[in-house]
Amino acid sequence: MSEPQRRPLAPDAAGSGCERGAGALRGLYAVTPDETDTARLIALSEQVLAGKPALLQYRNKRADGALRRAQARALHSLCRRAGVPFIVNDDLALALEIDADGAHLGRDDGPPAAARAALGAHRILGLTCYADWSRASAGAEVGADYIAFGAMFPSVTKPNAPPAPFALITRARRELGLPVAAIGGITLANAAQVLAAGADLLAVVSDLFGADDPAARAAAYRALF
Repeated sequence: MSEPQRRPLAPDAAGSGCERGAGALRGLYAVTPDETDTARLIALSEQVLAGKPALLQYRNKRADGALRRAQARALHSLCRRAGVPFIVNDDLALALEIDADGAHLGRDDGPPAAARAALGAHRILGLTCYADWSRASAGAEVGADYIAFGAMFPSVTKPNAPPAPFALITRARRELGLPVAAIGGITLANAAQVLAAGADLLAVVSDLFGADDPAARAAAYRALF
């Protein structure tokens, strides 16, 4: 199956001055923690955005539907002002409802081909592939903009996630020809290992949002690229 042709969205259509296509998918991928205090989440995210991540993903497994919707809208507004693409985790309907820049979906979030069709050509589709090569390959065939493997290291956010070998990243970069995100337990101390394997994106939660100075930590990750 051939990959759908995607092209950059004009700044006024993107609504944020940032490009929605996959051309700039390299760098720090900031992923929000499970924070139910919206004011705290916004304050932390503002600091992270000051460090210019490549993407910011809203992920909150502790929030109900109403809180998720409110937090997603607030974060989307922040990202638009910062010029950083905003991705919604595990909720395609919410991503479409608020006109987010994309969605990041797991194995329980519906068929990737249907998500690709719903998002259209200009929004970003990312897929969690765990340590599953077949899911990554199938995702590439239906036009995912990036795939994510993990956990690369023991993870506080996903303590039960099985480990993903670095070789998956290297193979994906060689055979699939699309950006690869590394997820799970990534810190400044171990980031070089996954970058050496070929990762394009470092998806970070705890080491970023839990830092004493999230803006400085984000800038430090950005400097790795």
